[in-house]
Amino acid sequence: MSGGILSVMKKTKPLVVINVVGLTHSMLGTDTPHISALAAEGFSRPLQTVFPAVTCSVQSSLLTGRLPREHGIVGNGWYDRELAEVFFWRQSNRLVHGERLYDTARQIDPAYTTAKMFWWYNMYADVDYSVTPRPTYPADGRKVFDTYSQPTTLKDTLQSSLGTFPLMKFWGPGADISSTAWIADASTNVIKEHRPSLTLVYLPHLDYNLQRLGPDDSRIKNDIAAVDAEAGKVIASAKDQGADVVVVSEYAITAVDAPVHINRILRHQGFLEVRQEATGWETLDGGASRAFAVADHQIAHVYIRDQRDVSLVENLLKGTQGIDQVLNREKQKAIGVDHERAGDLVVVSEQGCWFTYYFWMDDARAPDYARTVDIHRKPGYDPVELFLDKGIRFPRMHIARRLVQKKLGFRYLMDVIGLDANVVKGSHGRLADSGREESDSPVFVCSSRAIEADDMAVIDVKKQLLRLQLGLS
Repeated sequence: MSGGILSVMKKTKPLVVINVVGLTHSMLGTDTPHISALAAEGFSRPLQTVFPAVTCSVQSSLLTGRLPREHGIVGNGWYDRELAEVFFWRQSNRLVHGERLYDTARQIDPAYTTAKMFWWYNMYADVDYSVTPRPTYPADGRKVFDTYSQPTTLKDTLQSSLGTFPLMKFWGPGADISSTAWIADASTNVIKEHRPSLTLVYLPHLDYNLQRLGPDDSRIKNDIAAVDAEAGKVIASAKDQGADVVVVSEYAITAVDAPVHINRILRHQGFLEVRQEATGWETLDGGASRAFAVADHQIAHVYIRDQRDVSLVENLLKGTQGIDQVLNREKQKAIGVDHERAGDLVVVSEQGCWFTYYFWMDDARAPDYARTVDIHRKPGYDPVELFLDKGIRFPRMHIARRLVQKKLGFRYLMDVIGLDANVVKGSHGRLADSGREESDSPVFVCSSRAIEADDMAVIDVKKQLLRLQLGLS
């Protein structure tokens, strides 16, 4: 800011930013009456995203205005070389480097307040109000559904009126509009009761069937209409408070039909090591491996223990069907992902392909978590968790039996996820191909024309929102 910290002469106008995951510019129309009305009032533009085009990386760039090389979020997860462990979907805001949108705004207006509703890296964020999923795991192996909030009483207030957050509807085979509706209702409550200067709202519903069915399936229009209705609740609440409203999305989901088992390729060539467990299954041994991949949708970070192996692995992967690009450290600089957390190689799938985390050669030796919804234990992202195993003849009966075991206090395994990666029909992570229609990009919609521009990019959103709300140039 030129001239140092400025003082605000009038009360800051509230701003509500709604992240509708998977929404593209081409989806705006009759199926999105609420978001389209917002665009008609102000403007809409395709949004140029960052690489990798995955949740945690894009959200961090939206709030910091920086590329992954600077804020450090190189994906939804990465490998910690010192601990020799893969960490996925962590929640601590301290993992993100760089000044956030609300940090900058508060320097200008000390009375500035922020609500962060289900955006990622929510825990310990320097905000006034926040809510995020956070189950409790008792020592007996149970998972108790709950949320984390700041202040701590906020989750209890919300859950007393809305019920417990429906975690099973937020991810997994049962994921549907229920979780998005809960977030929308909770957000309208916070906007009304606390009137934050900035409210960040995350609505994930489109993510589910775009991956299950693919973006070209005719049923997707029902999901678009459903998420628009929930966004409409938040928009109406924001308007009641006299707020400006912005709708953004992180990425466009594209059709896929070919999973690439990158870890099996590395294992077949002698780079990847597994532990043969006493239980009969195998687990990935990253610390002992010469090379292995952390798969994340259409990108994978490949970590290589000995730098003398880098060229060997690079040449191997360059010749692998389904792989489009293999980025060494030098090439990572050109795309803005050259951070110490990134793999020695960052691999990009071909269009129509995506990467599994699978490292076993025989399904009989797959670890127990492979057949469950377990986003933290798996050493990579697994969209197959959105599907019930087709091999289970009577899935409802199977689930009911497991729930009875749980209720009676017995150990149980909710083994309802299959191992056939071909079921996945949509993915993301790649940057758009040059020949792709601009309207198939993520979207930026604003209720005000004050910041209208010909081009909008994720790394410019922070600057534009500060300009909209506080008049910064």
